[in-house]
Amino acid sequence: MNIPLALTYDDVLIVPRRSTFSSRDEATTKTRLSRHISLNIPIISANMDSVTGSEMAIAMARLGGIGILHRFNSIEENVEEVKRVKRAQNLIVSDPYTIDPSKTVSEAKEFANKTGVSGLLVSNGDRKLRGILSRRDFLFATDTNQKVENIMTPREKLIVGNAFTTFEEAKKIFADYKVEKLPLVDEENHIVGLITSDDLKHLINYPLSNRDSEGRLIVGACVGVHGDYLERAQELVKAGVDILVIDIAHGHSDLMFDAIVKLREAVPNIDLIAGNIATANAAQELCEAGVDAIKVGVGPGSICITRIVTGCGMPQLTAIIEASIVAKKYGVPVIADGGIKKSGDIVKALGAGADTVMLGSMLAGTEESPGVIMNKDDKKFKISRGSASFTQANDRRKISQEKKKNMSDIVPEGIESIVPFKGDVKSIINQMVGGLKSGMSYTNSHTIAELQKNVEFVRISGFGLVESGVHDVTAIT
Repeated sequence: MNIPLALTYDDVLIVPRRSTFSSRDEATTKTRLSRHISLNIPIISANMDSVTGSEMAIAMARLGGIGILHRFNSIEENVEEVKRVKRAQNLIVSDPYTIDPSKTVSEAKEFANKTGVSGLLVSNGDRKLRGILSRRDFLFATDTNQKVENIMTPREKLIVGNAFTTFEEAKKIFADYKVEKLPLVDEENHIVGLITSDDLKHLINYPLSNRDSEGRLIVGACVGVHGDYLERAQELVKAGVDILVIDIAHGHSDLMFDAIVKLREAVPNIDLIAGNIATANAAQELCEAGVDAIKVGVGPGSICITRIVTGCGMPQLTAIIEASIVAKKYGVPVIADGGIKKSGDIVKALGAGADTVMLGSMLAGTEESPGVIMNKDDKKFKISRGSASFTQANDRRKISQEKKKNMSDIVPEGIESIVPFKGDVKSIINQMVGGLKSGMSYTNSHTIAELQKNVEFVRISGFGLVESGVHDVTAIT
């Protein structure tokens, strides 16, 4: 039996070459996520329920990447998560939330918390503007049983714009009148949109943010291949999702190819990412099936035990190299999913041919990841669990068509763990992007496309790996 050698990130280093860089900031990290969607940084947050909810997806899009919302909830909850992201930042909110003036303050607070907005336009069923219920109104409302119309700022006291109000005009209005929201109305006082000071602030503070044609943050979501996946996909598309991931552990399967055909019929105008796979043959078949990106990685994740349980997998660097060679012939971008432990691994993954990387455990434990912070031995932690862990599989069994399956039939391919609380995700992403740009400068690569051409790998020994890290000293931090 001829058994080839396969390698992962720690098995290689990238050979430095002469650089023309005067600063690593000369590197451009823009890349393709799929056939039709680009990102300003090549980083995706994984579709794990301990990593990506709406809060993480908002942060990732603002920082230049994208978040893929997990699917381990109801369709209604999944749709609401998409809506939260799409409403988090806009050029103009074309369909702002409204509250009826006859509702109580308590009902208005509940609605505002549910939708994640800080203030509400007040209108009855005819969509005519009656007033605004602002953060300030909520704050000073002592009687929560009183009507909205009693505490709102009435229409006659509002500063409003129209459908043709520009952002520059809005900035001047915010500065001159010290208001936070600018309702846009037509000649008959019907609400046609909304501009907020927060949206202007976000545009200034997050210049790399990835936005759709309407100025909203982009977001992805995933579906499976069983049960309600077609209905879920249709509802997610209606809610404004920008891309769908077909999420199964073994993407090179008849289940995947059947799902691709059915999803193309159900949601024909959305980009599809398919995976996970680990071979050139799988990449070729998925590309020929017409997907818009492929996700590579079987077993490299820190909480994935697929290789131990099944004996199957492929070391991640080799998997990326082989899949990318094929995918490039079809013009299909590659996502390296799993195994990233440090920024140098991102440089290696992209240099091997990937267009983006998907991060899971590295982003678990951040402020924006789902879940509550727990204390253990005077330290803060959050839970991280794999999509194929026992608890996750059991949760799916309870809420899906798998409810008849016995718990003893579950064979987990992931674990549940705790990870240290890491603060906000922005600091981690900044470190990863900074390391990537440094790696690009070492290879004289001004773009990711140049990085893929310029990278030359060398294999290293175990002693070379030791030499690559901190050694022979006691680290302070």
